[in-house]
Amino acid sequence: MRVVFAKDEHLEWISRRDRHLEKSLIGPKIKGKEIYLLQDESEAFIEWMRYGYFWDNTPFMNMLWIDEPFRNRGFGQQVVEFWENEMKRQGLKLVMTSTQANEGSQHFYRKLGYRDAGCLLLDAQPLEIILTKKLC
Repeated sequence: MRVVFAKDEHLEWISRRDRHLEKSLIGPKIKGKEIYLLQDESEAFIEWMRYGYFWDNTPFMNMLWIDEPFRNRGFGQQVVEFWENEMKRQGLKLVMTSTQANEGSQHFYRKLGYRDAGCLLLDAQPLEIILTKKLC
């Protein structure tokens, strides 16, 4: 498996899958190297991860998606560690993410060293758990 930065040629692929991000915002995120793709041995894409910045200075992972047949095989961890190493390389010391309280991904992030930092309650949605991790 190989993690690559998304390129302009991947915009349509991403827009068909990531329904939480307006298509017009994908191009700027690609240019900012804020979307990663994971390729299998055949170079097919099996997941994507994108991030932005909380308070304009703290990397915040907004989306990690792994296609169903590839889940629970360590690929999510591979992409998260790649991202964390990129953030360290840029001199950043803290990263964040969130997950809803009814999603199992909270346990995945905790296994990777993320700690609960608070929560957010929005109308008609499950509790959103905010998680942080200090990069050493």
